[in-house]
Amino acid sequence: MRRRLRWWWSLLSLPLLTVATLAWSAAHAVEQVTLLMPAPFAESTAPLVRQFNEQHRGRIELNVSSGPRDTEAMSDLAISSLILGAPPYDALLIDVTWLPKYAAAGWLEPLDGFFSAEDEQTLIRGARQGNRYQDHLFRWPFNADVGLLYWRTDLMEAPPQTPNELLGISRQLIADNAVKTGFVWQGRQYEGLSCDALEIFRGFGGRWLGSDGQPALTSANVQRAVDWMETLIRTGASPRAVTNYAETESLQAFKAGDAALMRNWPYAWAELQKPDSAVRGRIGITTMVAEPGQTPVATLGSWGLSMLKGARHPDATVEAIRYLTEAEAQKQRFIAQGYTPTVEALYRDPELLAVAPQLPQLAQALELATPRPPTPLYAQISDVLQRQLSGVLTGNQSSEEALKRAQTSTSTILQSAGGA
Repeated sequence: MRRRLRWWWSLLSLPLLTVATLAWSAAHAVEQVTLLMPAPFAESTAPLVRQFNEQHRGRIELNVSSGPRDTEAMSDLAISSLILGAPPYDALLIDVTWLPKYAAAGWLEPLDGFFSAEDEQTLIRGARQGNRYQDHLFRWPFNADVGLLYWRTDLMEAPPQTPNELLGISRQLIADNAVKTGFVWQGRQYEGLSCDALEIFRGFGGRWLGSDGQPALTSANVQRAVDWMETLIRTGASPRAVTNYAETESLQAFKAGDAALMRNWPYAWAELQKPDSAVRGRIGITTMVAEPGQTPVATLGSWGLSMLKGARHPDATVEAIRYLTEAEAQKQRFIAQGYTPTVEALYRDPELLAVAPQLPQLAQALELATPRPPTPLYAQISDVLQRQLSGVLTGNQSSEEALKRAQTSTSTILQSAGGA
Protein backbone atom coordinates (compact mmCIF):
# COMPACT_ATOMS: atom_id res chain seq x y z
CA MET A 1 0.00 0.00 0.00
CA ARG A 2 2.75 2.40 0.95
CA ARG A 3 4.62 1.55 -2.26
CA ARG A 4 1.47 2.31 -4.30
CA LEU A 5 1.00 5.67 -2.52
CA ARG A 6 4.61 6.60 -3.16
CA TRP A 7 4.08 5.74 -6.84
CA TRP A 8 0.96 7.91 -7.10
CA TRP A 9 2.68 10.72 -5.22
CA SER A 10 5.57 10.56 -7.71
CA LEU A 11 3.15 10.89 -10.60
CA LEU A 12 1.41 13.87 -8.98
CA SER A 13 4.70 15.52 -8.09
CA LEU A 14 6.15 15.48 -11.61
CA PRO A 15 3.90 18.25 -13.05
CA LEU A 16 4.40 20.35 -9.94
CA LEU A 17 8.15 19.90 -10.16
CA THR A 18 8.13 20.76 -13.87
CA VAL A 19 6.12 23.94 -13.26
CA ALA A 20 8.43 24.94 -10.41
CA THR A 21 11.50 24.30 -12.56
CA LEU A 22 10.10 26.36 -15.43
CA ALA A 23 9.18 29.18 -13.06
CA TRP A 24 12.67 29.18 -11.55
CA SER A 25 14.26 29.16 -15.01
CA ALA A 26 12.11 32.05 -16.16
CA ALA A 27 12.92 34.04 -13.05
CA HIS A 28 16.64 33.42 -13.48
CA ALA A 29 16.87 33.64 -17.30
CA VAL A 30 19.53 35.88 -18.74
CA GLU A 31 17.91 39.04 -20.05
CA GLN A 32 19.00 39.78 -23.60
CA VAL A 33 19.44 43.46 -24.52
CA THR A 34 20.23 44.55 -28.07
CA LEU A 35 21.44 48.01 -29.12
CA LEU A 36 21.73 49.34 -32.67
CA MET A 37 24.67 51.70 -33.29
CA PRO A 38 26.44 53.09 -36.36
CA ALA A 39 29.50 50.98 -37.16
CA PRO A 40 32.17 53.37 -35.74
CA PHE A 41 30.41 53.55 -32.38
CA ALA A 42 29.79 49.80 -32.29
CA GLU A 43 33.49 49.15 -32.92
CA SER A 44 34.71 51.62 -30.31
CA THR A 45 32.23 50.34 -27.72
CA ALA A 46 33.14 46.66 -28.09
CA PRO A 47 35.59 46.59 -25.13
CA LEU A 48 32.98 48.15 -22.83
CA VAL A 49 30.35 45.67 -24.00
CA ARG A 50 32.69 42.80 -23.10
CA GLN A 51 33.27 44.34 -19.66
CA PHE A 52 29.53 44.78 -19.12
CA ASN A 53 28.78 41.16 -20.04
CA GLU A 54 31.55 39.88 -17.79
CA GLN A 55 30.24 41.88 -14.83
CA HIS A 56 26.61 40.93 -15.50
CA ARG A 57 27.22 37.28 -16.38
CA GLY A 58 24.17 35.12 -15.75
CA ARG A 59 21.86 38.14 -15.45
CA ILE A 60 22.11 40.43 -18.53
CA GLU A 61 23.72 39.87 -21.91
CA LEU A 62 24.30 42.99 -24.01
CA ASN A 63 24.54 42.66 -27.78
CA VAL A 64 25.38 45.52 -30.13
CA SER A 65 24.25 45.43 -33.75
CA SER A 66 26.52 47.39 -36.07
CA GLY A 67 24.65 49.65 -38.48
CA PRO A 68 25.90 51.63 -41.49
CA ARG A 69 28.70 54.17 -41.11
CA ASP A 70 26.77 56.87 -42.96
CA THR A 71 24.45 58.84 -40.69
CA GLU A 72 21.54 59.00 -43.13
CA ALA A 73 21.83 55.31 -44.03
CA MET A 74 21.78 54.53 -40.31
CA SER A 75 18.61 56.58 -39.89
CA ASP A 76 16.95 54.81 -42.84
CA LEU A 77 17.75 51.41 -41.31
CA ALA A 78 16.38 52.40 -37.91
CA ILE A 79 13.20 53.93 -39.32
CA SER A 80 12.56 50.93 -41.58
CA SER A 81 12.68 48.54 -38.64
CA LEU A 82 10.47 50.81 -36.53
CA ILE A 83 7.81 51.27 -39.22
CA LEU A 84 7.58 47.52 -39.73
CA GLY A 85 6.80 47.11 -36.02
CA ALA A 86 8.36 44.89 -33.34
CA PRO A 87 11.95 45.90 -34.14
CA PRO A 88 14.71 43.51 -33.04
CA TYR A 89 16.34 46.21 -30.90
CA ASP A 90 15.74 47.46 -27.38
CA ALA A 91 17.61 50.73 -27.81
CA LEU A 92 19.09 52.90 -30.53
CA LEU A 93 22.00 55.31 -30.68
CA ILE A 94 20.42 58.35 -32.33
CA ASP A 95 21.67 61.65 -33.68
CA VAL A 96 20.49 64.75 -31.84
CA THR A 97 18.39 65.92 -34.82
CA TRP A 98 16.44 62.65 -34.99
CA LEU A 99 14.93 62.87 -31.51
CA PRO A 100 11.87 65.07 -32.24
CA LYS A 101 10.88 62.91 -35.23
CA TYR A 102 11.28 59.62 -33.37
CA ALA A 103 9.56 60.85 -30.21
CA ALA A 104 6.65 62.41 -32.11
CA ALA A 105 6.14 59.12 -33.97
CA GLY A 106 5.76 57.32 -30.63
CA TRP A 107 8.76 55.06 -31.18
CA LEU A 108 10.61 55.93 -27.98
CA GLU A 109 10.03 55.16 -24.31
CA PRO A 110 10.37 58.16 -21.94
CA LEU A 111 13.36 57.89 -19.62
CA ASP A 112 12.09 60.30 -16.95
CA GLY A 113 11.48 57.45 -14.52
CA PHE A 114 15.02 56.14 -14.88
CA PHE A 115 17.17 59.32 -14.84
CA SER A 116 16.69 62.08 -12.25
CA ALA A 117 17.23 65.82 -12.39
CA GLU A 118 20.38 65.22 -10.35
CA ASP A 119 21.63 62.83 -13.06
CA GLU A 120 21.12 65.53 -15.69
CA GLN A 121 23.01 68.06 -13.60
CA THR A 122 26.15 65.93 -13.79
CA LEU A 123 26.27 66.65 -17.54
CA ILE A 124 28.08 69.60 -19.08
CA ARG A 125 25.63 72.18 -20.41
CA GLY A 126 25.96 71.23 -24.06
CA ALA A 127 25.26 67.57 -23.25
CA ARG A 128 22.10 68.50 -21.32
CA GLN A 129 20.54 69.84 -24.52
CA GLY A 130 18.83 67.87 -27.25
CA ASN A 131 17.60 65.04 -25.02
CA ARG A 132 14.02 66.17 -24.40
CA TYR A 133 10.90 66.48 -26.50
CA GLN A 134 7.71 68.08 -25.18
CA ASP A 135 9.26 68.17 -21.72
CA HIS A 136 10.00 64.43 -21.56
CA LEU A 137 13.45 62.86 -21.48
CA PHE A 138 13.83 60.46 -24.42
CA ARG A 139 17.60 60.26 -24.88
CA TRP A 140 20.67 59.92 -22.66
CA PRO A 141 23.81 61.46 -24.19
CA PHE A 142 26.54 59.09 -25.30
CA ASN A 143 29.04 61.74 -26.40
CA ALA A 144 29.19 65.53 -26.64
CA ASP A 145 29.80 67.25 -29.97
CA VAL A 146 29.97 70.88 -30.94
CA GLY A 147 31.18 73.04 -33.83
CA LEU A 148 34.67 74.53 -33.36
CA LEU A 149 36.93 77.05 -35.07
CA TYR A 150 40.49 75.70 -35.40
CA TRP A 151 43.30 78.23 -35.83
CA ARG A 152 47.04 78.14 -36.47
CA THR A 153 49.01 79.31 -33.44
CA ASP A 154 52.15 79.67 -35.58
CA LEU A 155 50.45 82.15 -37.92
CA MET A 156 48.52 84.38 -35.51
CA GLU A 157 48.84 85.38 -31.87
CA ALA A 158 45.12 84.99 -31.22
CA PRO A 159 42.14 83.71 -33.21
CA PRO A 160 39.87 86.18 -35.02
CA GLN A 161 36.94 87.38 -32.94
CA THR A 162 34.70 88.93 -35.62
CA PRO A 163 33.71 88.09 -39.21
CA ASN A 164 35.70 91.06 -40.52
CA GLU A 165 38.80 89.92 -38.61
CA LEU A 166 38.52 86.39 -40.00
CA LEU A 167 38.14 87.74 -43.53
CA GLY A 168 41.05 90.16 -43.14
CA ILE A 169 43.44 87.68 -41.53
CA SER A 170 42.68 85.04 -44.15
CA ARG A 171 43.33 87.39 -47.08
CA GLN A 172 46.50 88.81 -45.50
CA LEU A 173 48.04 85.40 -44.84
CA ILE A 174 47.32 84.37 -48.42
CA ALA A 175 48.88 87.60 -49.71
CA ASP A 176 51.96 86.96 -47.56
CA ASN A 177 52.26 83.43 -49.03
CA ALA A 178 52.01 82.01 -45.52
CA VAL A 179 49.23 79.63 -46.63
CA LYS A 180 47.54 78.59 -49.85
CA THR A 181 44.11 79.43 -48.50
CA GLY A 182 42.61 81.14 -45.47
CA PHE A 183 39.45 79.56 -44.06
CA VAL A 184 38.08 76.10 -44.90
CA TRP A 185 34.62 74.97 -43.85
CA GLN A 186 31.70 72.79 -44.93
CA GLY A 187 30.17 74.40 -48.03
CA ARG A 188 28.83 71.31 -49.77
CA GLN A 189 25.06 70.91 -50.09
CA TYR A 190 24.51 68.56 -47.14
CA GLU A 191 23.85 68.73 -43.39
CA GLY A 192 27.26 70.17 -42.62
CA LEU A 193 26.32 73.36 -44.49
CA SER A 194 23.26 73.78 -42.25
CA CYS A 195 25.45 73.36 -39.15
CA ASP A 196 27.90 76.02 -40.34
CA ALA A 197 25.09 78.35 -41.35
CA LEU A 198 23.44 78.14 -37.92
CA GLU A 199 26.63 79.38 -36.26
CA ILE A 200 27.13 82.16 -38.81
CA PHE A 201 23.49 83.30 -38.65
CA ARG A 202 23.67 83.58 -34.88
CA GLY A 203 27.04 85.34 -35.07
CA PHE A 204 25.36 88.08 -37.09
CA GLY A 205 22.38 88.23 -34.73
CA GLY A 206 20.08 86.23 -37.01
CA ARG A 207 17.91 83.18 -36.44
CA TRP A 208 16.87 80.19 -38.52
CA LEU A 209 13.53 79.94 -36.71
CA GLY A 210 12.25 82.74 -34.50
CA SER A 211 10.96 82.44 -30.94
CA ASP A 212 7.48 81.79 -32.39
CA GLY A 213 8.75 78.72 -34.22
CA GLN A 214 8.38 80.34 -37.62
CA PRO A 215 11.21 80.89 -40.14
CA ALA A 216 13.16 84.14 -39.80
CA LEU A 217 15.34 83.80 -42.89
CA THR A 218 14.48 87.10 -44.55
CA SER A 219 15.79 89.24 -41.70
CA ALA A 220 18.55 91.77 -42.40
CA ASN A 221 20.88 89.91 -40.03
CA VAL A 222 20.54 86.59 -41.85
CA GLN A 223 20.99 88.41 -45.18
CA ARG A 224 24.29 89.90 -43.95
CA ALA A 225 25.41 86.48 -42.72
CA VAL A 226 24.80 84.84 -46.10
CA ASP A 227 26.45 87.74 -47.92
CA TRP A 228 29.52 87.21 -45.71
CA MET A 229 29.60 83.50 -46.58
CA GLU A 230 29.51 84.39 -50.27
CA THR A 231 32.20 87.05 -49.76
CA LEU A 232 34.56 84.46 -48.29
CA ILE A 233 34.52 82.61 -51.60
CA ARG A 234 34.36 85.64 -53.92
CA THR A 235 37.40 87.31 -52.32
CA GLY A 236 39.43 84.10 -52.14
CA ALA A 237 39.53 84.04 -48.32
CA SER A 238 38.02 80.57 -48.75
CA PRO A 239 38.78 78.44 -51.82
CA ARG A 240 36.05 78.13 -54.43
CA ALA A 241 36.37 74.39 -53.93
CA VAL A 242 34.88 74.81 -50.45
CA THR A 243 31.45 74.47 -52.09
CA ASN A 244 32.37 70.76 -52.42
CA TYR A 245 33.92 70.41 -48.96
CA ALA A 246 32.51 68.27 -46.17
CA GLU A 247 34.32 67.65 -42.87
CA THR A 248 36.86 65.30 -44.43
CA GLU A 249 37.97 67.67 -47.19
CA SER A 250 38.22 70.59 -44.77
CA LEU A 251 40.33 68.50 -42.41
CA GLN A 252 42.64 67.33 -45.19
CA ALA A 253 43.38 70.90 -46.29
CA PHE A 254 44.03 72.10 -42.75
CA LYS A 255 46.05 69.03 -41.75
CA ALA A 256 48.29 69.49 -44.79
CA GLY A 257 49.12 73.03 -43.65
CA ASP A 258 47.32 74.63 -46.60
CA ALA A 259 44.80 76.63 -44.53
CA ALA A 260 45.03 79.03 -41.59
CA LEU A 261 41.56 78.43 -40.13
CA MET A 262 39.03 75.61 -40.18
CA ARG A 263 35.52 75.02 -38.93
CA ASN A 264 35.08 71.38 -37.83
CA TRP A 265 34.09 69.09 -34.93
CA PRO A 266 36.13 67.93 -31.88
CA TYR A 267 37.17 64.65 -33.54
CA ALA A 268 39.52 66.64 -35.79
CA TRP A 269 41.85 67.46 -32.88
CA ALA A 270 43.16 63.89 -32.61
CA GLU A 271 43.73 63.72 -36.38
CA LEU A 272 45.72 66.96 -36.26
CA GLN A 273 48.04 65.54 -33.59
CA LYS A 274 49.12 62.52 -35.64
CA PRO A 275 52.72 62.28 -36.90
CA ASP A 276 51.64 62.89 -40.51
CA SER A 277 50.01 66.24 -39.61
CA ALA A 278 51.84 69.33 -40.91
CA VAL A 279 50.27 71.43 -38.12
CA ARG A 280 50.84 69.08 -35.21
CA GLY A 281 51.34 71.05 -31.97
CA ARG A 282 50.48 74.34 -33.68
CA ILE A 283 46.72 74.60 -33.41
CA GLY A 284 44.19 76.13 -31.05
CA ILE A 285 40.40 75.90 -30.82
CA THR A 286 37.66 78.41 -30.14
CA THR A 287 34.11 79.09 -31.34
CA MET A 288 32.91 80.63 -34.58
CA VAL A 289 33.32 84.41 -34.90
CA ALA A 290 30.52 86.85 -34.08
CA GLU A 291 29.90 90.51 -34.73
CA PRO A 292 30.59 92.96 -31.88
CA GLY A 293 27.76 92.73 -29.36
CA GLN A 294 26.73 89.23 -30.47
CA THR A 295 27.45 86.06 -28.49
CA PRO A 296 29.22 83.37 -30.54
CA VAL A 297 27.49 80.00 -30.67
CA ALA A 298 28.52 76.46 -31.56
CA THR A 299 26.17 74.05 -33.30
CA LEU A 300 25.25 71.15 -31.06
CA GLY A 301 26.05 67.72 -32.46
CA SER A 302 26.19 64.52 -30.35
CA TRP A 303 24.66 61.06 -30.25
CA GLY A 304 22.59 59.56 -27.46
CA LEU A 305 20.94 56.30 -26.43
CA SER A 306 17.15 55.97 -26.54
CA MET A 307 15.00 53.06 -25.40
CA LEU A 308 12.41 51.81 -27.87
CA LYS A 309 8.76 51.52 -27.01
CA GLY A 310 8.09 47.91 -26.12
CA ALA A 311 11.65 47.06 -25.12
CA ARG A 312 11.68 43.49 -23.76
CA HIS A 313 13.62 44.29 -20.58
CA PRO A 314 13.37 48.03 -19.77
CA ASP A 315 15.33 47.89 -16.50
CA ALA A 316 18.14 45.86 -18.04
CA THR A 317 18.20 48.16 -21.08
CA VAL A 318 18.60 51.24 -18.88
CA GLU A 319 21.27 49.46 -16.84
CA ALA A 320 23.22 48.94 -20.07
CA ILE A 321 22.71 52.58 -21.09
CA ARG A 322 23.98 53.76 -17.71
CA TYR A 323 27.04 51.53 -17.91
CA LEU A 324 28.02 52.70 -21.40
CA THR A 325 27.63 56.37 -20.48
CA GLU A 326 29.05 56.51 -16.96
CA ALA A 327 32.13 58.62 -16.27
CA GLU A 328 34.61 55.74 -16.34
CA ALA A 329 33.29 54.47 -19.68
CA GLN A 330 33.52 57.95 -21.17
CA LYS A 331 37.04 58.33 -19.88
CA GLN A 332 38.04 55.08 -21.58
CA ARG A 333 36.46 56.14 -24.88
CA PHE A 334 38.04 59.58 -24.78
CA ILE A 335 41.55 58.23 -24.17
CA ALA A 336 41.21 55.43 -26.74
CA GLN A 337 39.13 57.07 -29.48
CA GLY A 338 38.79 60.76 -28.60
CA TYR A 339 34.99 60.77 -28.10
CA THR A 340 34.12 63.97 -26.24
CA PRO A 341 32.82 63.36 -22.67
CA THR A 342 29.39 64.43 -21.46
CA VAL A 343 30.12 64.37 -17.69
CA GLU A 344 31.19 67.84 -16.60
CA ALA A 345 33.66 66.61 -13.94
CA LEU A 346 35.79 64.92 -16.62
CA TYR A 347 36.74 68.32 -18.04
CA ARG A 348 38.67 68.87 -14.80
CA ASP A 349 40.12 65.36 -14.59
CA PRO A 350 43.95 65.60 -14.17
CA GLU A 351 44.58 62.40 -16.14
CA LEU A 352 42.56 63.65 -19.12
CA LEU A 353 44.02 67.15 -18.97
CA ALA A 354 47.51 65.67 -19.10
CA VAL A 355 46.78 64.11 -22.50
CA ALA A 356 44.20 66.61 -23.76
CA PRO A 357 45.11 70.24 -23.00
CA GLN A 358 42.28 71.41 -25.28
CA LEU A 359 39.59 70.27 -22.81
CA PRO A 360 39.06 73.72 -21.17
CA GLN A 361 38.45 75.34 -24.57
CA LEU A 362 36.17 72.48 -25.55
CA ALA A 363 34.22 72.95 -22.31
CA GLN A 364 33.79 76.66 -23.12
CA ALA A 365 32.43 75.79 -26.55
CA LEU A 366 29.96 73.32 -25.03
CA GLU A 367 28.68 76.09 -22.76
CA LEU A 368 27.72 77.93 -25.97
CA ALA A 369 26.25 74.88 -27.73
CA THR A 370 23.09 75.67 -29.67
CA PRO A 371 20.76 72.96 -31.06
CA ARG A 372 19.37 72.99 -34.55
CA PRO A 373 15.58 73.62 -34.77
CA PRO A 374 13.96 70.90 -32.62
CA THR A 375 11.15 69.92 -34.97
CA PRO A 376 10.08 66.51 -36.35
CA LEU A 377 10.34 68.18 -39.76
CA TYR A 378 13.98 69.14 -39.32
CA ALA A 379 15.27 67.00 -42.22
CA GLN A 380 12.91 68.75 -44.65
CA ILE A 381 13.66 72.31 -43.58
CA SER A 382 17.40 71.61 -43.48
CA ASP A 383 17.26 70.31 -47.05
CA VAL A 384 15.56 73.57 -48.11
CA LEU A 385 18.22 75.71 -46.45
CA GLN A 386 21.09 73.68 -47.92
CA ARG A 387 19.74 73.93 -51.45
CA GLN A 388 19.21 77.68 -51.32
CA LEU A 389 22.54 78.45 -49.67
CA SER A 390 24.35 76.25 -52.17
CA GLY A 391 22.82 78.31 -54.97
CA VAL A 392 24.29 81.46 -53.44
CA LEU A 393 27.73 80.02 -52.78
CA THR A 394 28.05 78.66 -56.32
CA GLY A 395 26.96 81.97 -57.84
CA ASN A 396 23.65 80.73 -59.25
CA GLN A 397 21.38 83.12 -57.34
CA SER A 398 21.50 86.14 -55.08
CA SER A 399 21.25 85.87 -51.32
CA GLU A 400 18.01 87.85 -51.36
CA GLU A 401 16.36 85.47 -53.83
CA ALA A 402 17.64 82.41 -52.00
CA LEU A 403 16.44 83.53 -48.59
CA LYS A 404 12.99 84.45 -49.90
CA ARG A 405 12.64 80.99 -51.40
CA ALA A 406 13.93 79.37 -48.22
CA GLN A 407 11.49 81.42 -46.12
CA THR A 408 8.50 80.48 -48.28
CA SER A 409 9.36 76.78 -48.55
CA THR A 410 10.12 76.44 -44.84
CA SER A 411 6.83 78.14 -43.91
CA THR A 412 4.92 75.81 -46.21
CA ILE A 413 6.54 72.72 -44.69
CA LEU A 414 5.85 73.79 -41.12
CA GLN A 415 2.28 74.96 -41.79
CA SER A 416 1.40 71.75 -43.60
CA ALA A 417 2.14 69.89 -40.38
CA GLY A 418 0.40 72.37 -38.10
CA GLY A 419 3.44 74.46 -37.20
CA ALA A 420 6.96 73.79 -35.89
